[in-house]
Amino acid sequence: MKAVRIHEHGGLETLVYEDAPIPKPGEDEILIRVHAASVNPVDWKIRDGFGKDNFKHHLPLILGWDVAGIVEETGAKVEQFQLGDAVYGYTSLFRDGAYAEFMIAKQTEIALKPNSVDFIEAAAIPVAAMTAWQAIFDTAGLDANQRVLIHGASGGVGSMAVQLAKPKGAYVIGTASARNADFVRELGADEIIDYQKTKFETVVRDVDVVLDTIGGDTQERSFGVLRKDGFLVSIVSPPSEETAASHGVRCAMVGVQSNGAQLKEIAALVDSGKLKIYVETVLPLSEVRQAHEMSQSGRTRGKIVLQVV
Repeated sequence: MKAVRIHEHGGLETLVYEDAPIPKPGEDEILIRVHAASVNPVDWKIRDGFGKDNFKHHLPLILGWDVAGIVEETGAKVEQFQLGDAVYGYTSLFRDGAYAEFMIAKQTEIALKPNSVDFIEAAAIPVAAMTAWQAIFDTAGLDANQRVLIHGASGGVGSMAVQLAKPKGAYVIGTASARNADFVRELGADEIIDYQKTKFETVVRDVDVVLDTIGGDTQERSFGVLRKDGFLVSIVSPPSEETAASHGVRCAMVGVQSNGAQLKEIAALVDSGKLKIYVETVLPLSEVRQAHEMSQSGRTRGKIVLQVV
């Protein structure tokens, strides 16, 4: 099969489009014929060497863990899926990923693809939607009639968070550039702050939840806009427990976990029209270096997807 692999950690030049062996599924595994794989920041961070001591990957490594495709083969103990099923999901970072014509998944990591979208759109959903869901609901406990500040509201995770928070009944404030303001408004945000012109902490007060997709100084400044006992949840870097305590608030960092049951719920939201997917760029698998360069710029709207089939 054709695949994109890294034989060493480093820059864009380490991404090699080449021939690789088709993997064989184990008893509890599924072989997916990949139609599309979306690009997420974790892809190029791992390429650069992030977490290599923890993941202990065997090189060469196939990156990309957001996938949509067709079930090609199932192990003897797989009961939930059949040959030919159209599926989507987010697979373990500890195994080879989806920048390839075939990949392995566990049945707990995938769900049937939403009927109303194609494979390109489906591949853009899992990491972004589950990260947003697990951050604002499972971790921060966002509920109806609460106020949430979403940083990077036009990005992959941010755009999903806006759409998930609104049906919950939350009041949504999003930060975005001026060029993305209309886009974020269309997603359902009640207020948009142009971070290039306005310091959000000068106009935002007493929010219940902050979703930090930026880190650094933005994260530090966000503690001051929370009400007492509010919650700052970050998807990029661990927030300071000490700083949180000094403001009388709570904090946590979230790393997305594969969850097939959650993907099933998300698929229902997509098919009901309550959750829309925004794909900014579609590139062939062979153009993965350009895709990583775009993702690393931090200026994308929606998602970048690699078309495999």
